[in-house]
Amino acid sequence: MNLEKILNIKYPFIQGGMANISKGKFAASVSEAGGLGLIGTGGMSPEDLLKEIKIAKENTDKLFGVNLLLLNPQIDALVDIVISQGIKFLTTGAGNPGKYMKRFKENKIKVFPIVSSIALAKRMEKLGADGIIVEGEEAAGHIGDISTMVLLPQVAQAVNIPVVAAGGIGSGRQIFAAEVLGASGIQFGTSLLATFECPIHQNYKEKIIKSKSSNITVIGLTNAYKTRVIKNKMARTYLEIEKTNKDKLALEKLTLGALKKAVEVGDMENGSIMAGEVVGQINEILSIKDLFEKFYHEYKEVREFYENRR
Repeated sequence: MNLEKILNIKYPFIQGGMANISKGKFAASVSEAGGLGLIGTGGMSPEDLLKEIKIAKENTDKLFGVNLLLLNPQIDALVDIVISQGIKFLTTGAGNPGKYMKRFKENKIKVFPIVSSIALAKRMEKLGADGIIVEGEEAAGHIGDISTMVLLPQVAQAVNIPVVAAGGIGSGRQIFAAEVLGASGIQFGTSLLATFECPIHQNYKEKIIKSKSSNITVIGLTNAYKTRVIKNKMARTYLEIEKTNKDKLALEKLTLGALKKAVEVGDMENGSIMAGEVVGQINEILSIKDLFEKFYHEYKEVREFYENRR
């Protein structure tokens, strides 16, 4: 892997920009541990973003970035803040960054759009993206339809820029497998939820380490917002409404503020407990530093094992 050389970081690891979770102090903690931390702008106002960037700067002098959700109605103001604050790394999702690429380039900002299809990856490369984050359907949050195992090698073959793998990766073996399939680095989301520094409720962390991959389900199959979550009362109710009458208002009411209920209140029945399929591999809460060291050590061991078999 060579993402660490491209971005001048210790490990080729990026933190996913998780809404209501990936804030300034958490992003700084990831960067301090040798990865690249991101501030997630999902649900953020321009004032919120400015505040979180300042917090990150107070807690690290290392590189950190911002994840921009391009459908945010205040996206123009968010872009202005990113540029004025000297942010040098961005990931983008939920839209086309083409409108802003010229400004990003002028300000020497590296842009890695998140994609879930080969066609979109090619389009982002033509727009001038510096890299691509390939997110498979194993991931948490809003997901596509193709697995990381299938999507990653096709995108890596289709583009000539660095490719970062995301979704379903939670061990050194999987990191090595991603490298073999063409990845230059890894983006972690679910694995970072079970860290001491992650600012989610303790109930959420306990749910992560106790859950199996079979405890995961997907809601939002009837709309454009497929989301992978841990099964609970909210998820079961959502699926039942989807199955019967598909009442959009009822679904909106059910999910309104549901993520915050899980993240901030620790409501494990009525909250939206977003998690990827890799949750079944997580069985302890670690510091980010220890997690990254564990992953990288496992990766190096597996890589050396296979190299020595040649």
